[in-house]
Amino acid sequence: MPTVSNSPKATKVRAKAARKPAARKASTPKARTQAKASHAKGARTRAAHQAESTLRQTQTATRETAGVFGDYAERAVLIPVGAALIARDRVVTTVSDTISTYSSTSKTQAQLKKFERRGATARNRLEREVRKARVRVERELRQRRRVIESTVSDIDERRETIAKNGQDIAGRVPELATKLQERVLSLV
Repeated sequence: MPTVSNSPKATKVRAKAARKPAARKASTPKARTQAKASHAKGARTRAAHQAESTLRQTQTATRETAGVFGDYAERAVLIPVGAALIARDRVVTTVSDTISTYSSTSKTQAQLKKFERRGATARNRLEREVRKARVRVERELRQRRRVIESTVSDIDERRETIAKNGQDIAGRVPELATKLQERVLSLV
């Protein structure tokens, strides 16, 4: 059973039919029968075309939907396969490099010498850094020692000055005491 479609084509057909001038009324019964038959045939043709159009649209939508789901399913399978192949390639490359590096005694010895040179370079760099650190610490200690020695010598000088002044004052105490006694006696 055909369904009514709101497609652009069906709308155009109805509009065209509405614009046609109304058929002249047939005056004879035979002409009326032929007009009805012609009208019925046109309606059947339009209904058949609409049914075909609807069927094509449905088939296209079904194909597109199936294609989308197929694409998703294909991606879901291809992504892990691709990741596994890339990981395998990396492992094969690493193993191949290692095998080619140590495949003969001369290559192995060359690689060992390379490691030895690299180790010696690292050791020398570390020794240099340790020497620099030692020199820096020694320099700081010398500077601090100088500051402390300077401070101690200043303190010694002050102590000696105070001691000298104390001795001078201690030496003058009996003399001042005598003067004080004389003054007190003269006042009394």
